[in-house]
Amino acid sequence: MKFIFTLCLAFFAVWGSLQAQSNVSISGTLSDGESGETLIGATILVEGLNTGTTTNEYGFYSLSVPTGDSITLIYSYVGFQPELKRILPTADVTMNVGLSTGVKLEEVVVKANSFREQMNSTEMSVEAVSTREAKLIPVLLGESDILKTIQLKPGIPSGSEGTTGLFVRGGGADQNLIVLDEAVVYNPNHLFGFFSTFNTDAVKDLKIYKGGFPAQYGGRLSSAIDIKLKDGNNQDFEGSGGIGLLASRLTLEGPIKEGKSSYIVSGRRTYFDLITRGINESQKDDPDFTPIPDYYFYDLNTKVNIQLGEKDRLFLSGYFGRDVFGVEGDFFDFSFDWGNATGTARWNHVFNPRLFANTTFTYSDYQYNIENKATGFSFNVGSNIEDVNFKTDFYYTPNNQHTIRFGANVTHHSFTVGRLKAGSDDGTISFSAGQEFEGVEFGAYVADEIDFTDRFSVNAGLRFSGFNSQDKTYVGLEPRLAARYSLTDRWVLKASYARMYQYLHLVSSAGAALPTDVWYPSTAKVKPQRSDQVAAGVSYLLGSQFLINLEAYYKVLDNQLQFVDGAQLFANDELEEEFAVGEGEAYGLEVSIEKKEGRLTGWIGYTLAKTQLDNFETLNPDGRFLQETGGYGAFSPIYDRRHDLSVVAMYEVTDKLTATATFVYGSGDLRWLPTGRFTFQDIYGASFESVVPDFQERNTFRLPAYHRLDLGLVWQFHPKHDFTFSVVNAYDRRNTFFIYLEPEFEEVDNGGVLVEVPTRIAAKQVSLFPILPSITWNFKI
Repeated sequence: MKFIFTLCLAFFAVWGSLQAQSNVSISGTLSDGESGETLIGATILVEGLNTGTTTNEYGFYSLSVPTGDSITLIYSYVGFQPELKRILPTADVTMNVGLSTGVKLEEVVVKANSFREQMNSTEMSVEAVSTREAKLIPVLLGESDILKTIQLKPGIPSGSEGTTGLFVRGGGADQNLIVLDEAVVYNPNHLFGFFSTFNTDAVKDLKIYKGGFPAQYGGRLSSAIDIKLKDGNNQDFEGSGGIGLLASRLTLEGPIKEGKSSYIVSGRRTYFDLITRGINESQKDDPDFTPIPDYYFYDLNTKVNIQLGEKDRLFLSGYFGRDVFGVEGDFFDFSFDWGNATGTARWNHVFNPRLFANTTFTYSDYQYNIENKATGFSFNVGSNIEDVNFKTDFYYTPNNQHTIRFGANVTHHSFTVGRLKAGSDDGTISFSAGQEFEGVEFGAYVADEIDFTDRFSVNAGLRFSGFNSQDKTYVGLEPRLAARYSLTDRWVLKASYARMYQYLHLVSSAGAALPTDVWYPSTAKVKPQRSDQVAAGVSYLLGSQFLINLEAYYKVLDNQLQFVDGAQLFANDELEEEFAVGEGEAYGLEVSIEKKEGRLTGWIGYTLAKTQLDNFETLNPDGRFLQETGGYGAFSPIYDRRHDLSVVAMYEVTDKLTATATFVYGSGDLRWLPTGRFTFQDIYGASFESVVPDFQERNTFRLPAYHRLDLGLVWQFHPKHDFTFSVVNAYDRRNTFFIYLEPEFEEVDNGGVLVEVPTRIAAKQVSLFPILPSITWNFKI
């Protein structure tokens, strides 16, 4: 591997020297001049030459210009005042530029147009949200959530009411690669899925790829969600926070050495438990009172950013989050906790003006533990996945027509599946179950963004991936291709193809991601999942403020996992016998219109989609998935949603008052309900019992349509203070959280004896949220 990279570097160095004989390179980083935060996707243009570039995800840029006459460089980013630099290009030069927010955007004569950059890129099937948008949009109990905001984009329907499950373009909840500062997060949820683990105050950037995946991403089939934490203010100390009905949060950041290094610490905690403990204490003398369980969650983000020299920067970051649920009784104690921990050490190095490298070491851990202690007996069950990952990425720009990326990574996985320990306190009874696995996942990639002309560009890449566990090795080639053609300055056509392999599988019996879900590796019996996705789209810039996008996609899924009927999930050392493997397909059409400038901003997104699974076979010949008729045939998963609509509006009423509204509509999710129940009468004359359900084809019942209106108001009553008011479910729509079946009986006179006879099975709905108003005080220090 080392020899290959040395050879690549030598080749690119020779090629770069040949390309650079008549050109010089201008390179550096672009940052916020007030805080030192690097700016991702900022624009650098050469005035009058119709050439330019953008900063990468680390704020670095490299641009080739011809030697000769002096030129003017325009550095710009939406929301910042452009900076103009005039230079005489006679040799390679490094220019690190800090932009200022000293003027309002509408006063800027030359400003960055993010829509133009979006249209000029080969990237498609990509969505991004800003932390500003996440903080303005009304959310449950006033707790801003950047992951919930991304669910308002087309092609990303959420799970059931209030949850953060992501089902991107027909993919399952386990098919999303979620990375926080390049470390994998396996369960991005708090409170059983009602809130995400990401504190918006600590997030700098979020981007989700639904298709056309760049070659540096791998390991999941349906999406890659890349979340970058703030680096910390290296100029001045500052703080921010908020106090709401659900939680409080505080973020502190500042320089360690001004202009050279910085830190950021951000924490959040709920106070359910403080309230419930007070209630329990006040009612402890009431024998009829049932104590309310304890519950709280917390998370902590930390990061240190150190500039080692002109060409080197070091970043150290970490995340730790936990949910804790517990019940204490006179004769038993029950506790349930789960959470993630990640750590990242990252080194940026500039070899020369054309070659930039990012080397990263990450650690990820997810685990849950359930413990129940009764008089004389204890019970403990849990699961864990732990990763240690090393990766390196290179960013090479020999000239303005080529941007080459290449790199490699290796990850060591440790799995603890279904750990069970139970026994009596005196040791006379003791039993345990569970499995432990180890696996190594590896990959290498190369990709080239080629600008053939101003109108036509292509991004071609190839990823090689593999996985080894239990003496079984799988490898795969993953070609990636994306192309852009500009018909005019306002019309752009795009197309992409991507193959993805997934070597880890989520063992789940529910449609939503739950804390008790278990990650399971590919083995000799369980093959890796695979997807092939093609997409094509057209973009139209309407005026200067509206962008209209239309995309169609088709995805083929192989080696999809389902459970056999009545699968035994806990304390099962032969879990593979409970799997059934099949294939699937997903296709759809996404339409969006977006506005980012002016007093009124927001977007409208609509998705028409269908997902279907078929041809399932059990890994166990005696499995219970296939019936005598040959199985259930083709069926749709429960998250198959035909129509999905979202409308988001943010209106700046005055400089101090912003009103927001979101409306969502979605076809009801699918459920697998019995078509009937068998009844029996134990003794003649006794009541009939209806207890045995009769299941037929899977997921044929569609829940009622889901729709909801949320309203919000942000009042900035002081330059450093604001109140955020929100009303979730403003017209009190009782959306379905789940359905349960209950028999209805009728009393019949049977020879003078009244007998209850079942007349029908009624499906009854449980709704979760009525109208929920909230208020949050946000402040800055």
